[in-house]
Amino acid sequence: MTSPVKPRANITHVLFDMDGLLLNTEDLYTVVYDEILQRYGKSFTWEMKQKMMGTKILEGAQLMIDELGLPFTPQDWVQMSRDRMTEVFVTAKLMPGVDKLIRHLHQHNVPIAVATSSTKYSFDRKATHHQEFFHLFHHIVCAGDDPDVKRGKPSPDAFLVAASRFDGEPPIPSNCLVFEDATLGVQAAKSAGMHAVLVPDKRLDTTSIDDIVDQVIPSIEQFVPQEWGLPPYDGVLRT
Repeated sequence: MTSPVKPRANITHVLFDMDGLLLNTEDLYTVVYDEILQRYGKSFTWEMKQKMMGTKILEGAQLMIDELGLPFTPQDWVQMSRDRMTEVFVTAKLMPGVDKLIRHLHQHNVPIAVATSSTKYSFDRKATHHQEFFHLFHHIVCAGDDPDVKRGKPSPDAFLVAASRFDGEPPIPSNCLVFEDATLGVQAAKSAGMHAVLVPDKRLDTTSIDDIVDQVIPSIEQFVPQEWGLPPYDGVLRT
């Protein structure tokens, strides 16, 4: 008889990034950003996108403006993109495997939360058609304008704030598992003392975090809960 495989860790709480991880909104950002940049004779390249993934909106905008030599401020960029974003964000769809995992964890009373770099306004637009899904989470931290999140990723603030808002005593960081799709997010999770699973776009350059990320999987569909001391899928999802 084969003995059970020892879990990577004994996880008690799970935190999720949102854009590109729970929702396909990274694709929507690309469409809108490229539309606007075309007016200035620029393109929103994958290289630029990689640098901005996981940042707060003003921080990312400043990075792009500096790199591309654009003639406006980060605040101008937010204003220019806001109306178009509002239109496209409501079309956001769940990423593969996400619904199954979140419902599984919720049904097994595993505390779960979202820690996104989005603002509350942006989150509300993206969640328009997924209200019931997001109600499965204990809470949502919108680091883009949450006053308790002083610094964006790769600083650990968003994940530390998210962990502190669970009921009762805050969980031990080493008992927390973070799901991310961005290298900055992995750096933030590890800086918080947490474990990190990266679910990257296949084009993402992961060399900067290869030595710190705990696991890399191509899709949440490939995640095996019991590898992390979480309840295994039992084949039955109760609604």
